[in-house]
Amino acid sequence: MRSLQQLADLSGRKALVTGGAGHIGLAAGEALIEMGADLALLDLDEHAVLKRAAELGQNLDNTPLAMACDLHDEASTRKVIAEATEQLRGLDILVHCAAYVGTTQAQGWAAPFEEQSVEAWDNALRVNLTSAFVMVQEGSDALASSGHGSVIFLGSIYGMVGPDMGLYEGTKMAHPAAYPASKGGLLQLTRYLSTVLAPRVRVNAISPGGVWRSQPEKFHERYKARAPLGRMAVEEDLKGAVAYLASDLSSYVTGQNICVDGGWTAW
Repeated sequence: MRSLQQLADLSGRKALVTGGAGHIGLAAGEALIEMGADLALLDLDEHAVLKRAAELGQNLDNTPLAMACDLHDEASTRKVIAEATEQLRGLDILVHCAAYVGTTQAQGWAAPFEEQSVEAWDNALRVNLTSAFVMVQEGSDALASSGHGSVIFLGSIYGMVGPDMGLYEGTKMAHPAAYPASKGGLLQLTRYLSTVLAPRVRVNAISPGGVWRSQPEKFHERYKARAPLGRMAVEEDLKGAVAYLASDLSSYVTGQNICVDGGWTAW
C-alpha cells in the first residue's frame, strides 16, 4: 500500500478554485498548494484575486494563475474554464467556492422574506448552482482524462436543514431563501454528477457550518450554544476536508457530503 504521505501528494496535479479571493477560497488554495498542486484562482474581483495569487505564490516557483470571471455569464465562465485548463495544461481538481452569501450586497437579497426579490433569487441560483453545472460540463473532458478527476462543491448545513431564525433576532443579519435553496440543489447536483461522471471523475461536497466573520455577539453566543463543539468554524477547519477530497486519500469516495459543522446537524 502507498503511504498516507503518498496518497496525499498532489504534485503535478492541476487545480482550479472559484471564489479564490474569498475566505474559503483561501483555505482551499492553501491546502492545494501545500500538497503540491499547480493552481488557478478565479474570482469576480480581478484586483483581489491577483493579490491572493501573489500572496499564495510567495516562495513558490510556480505562482498561481489569477483570472477574473463573472459566473453570472455562461459564455464567460466556459471561456475562463477552457483558458485555465489550457494554461495549467490539464485539470485534475475543481473546487467551487464562489457564492452569494448572507453578506452579499445586492438589492432584494439580505432582506426580510417579504422583501426578497426574484432578481436576487435568480442571480444567486445562477452563481451558486447553475455555474457549478456549467463549469463541470465545460471541464468534464479534462477532468476525466486526467486520471485523478475530483470535483468539490462547497455546500452548507442550510442545504440540509432549515434555519433557526431565532439566531438572528435583534441583529441586522438576514437569511435569504435562495441561499439554502441553491445549496440544497448543489448537494443534489453532487449526487447526480457522481454517478453520471463515474468512474473517471469523483464528485463530492463539503458543507460548512457557520464560519466566524465577526458576526454580532448576540448571534455568536446563540450559535455557539447550539453547536456541540461550542464554537463557530474558522477557515482552517476546512483545509483538511479539501485535502482529503482532492487527493487519493479519498480515491474510493464519491457522491458524499462532508459536514464540517462542529456537530450542528447531529442534533
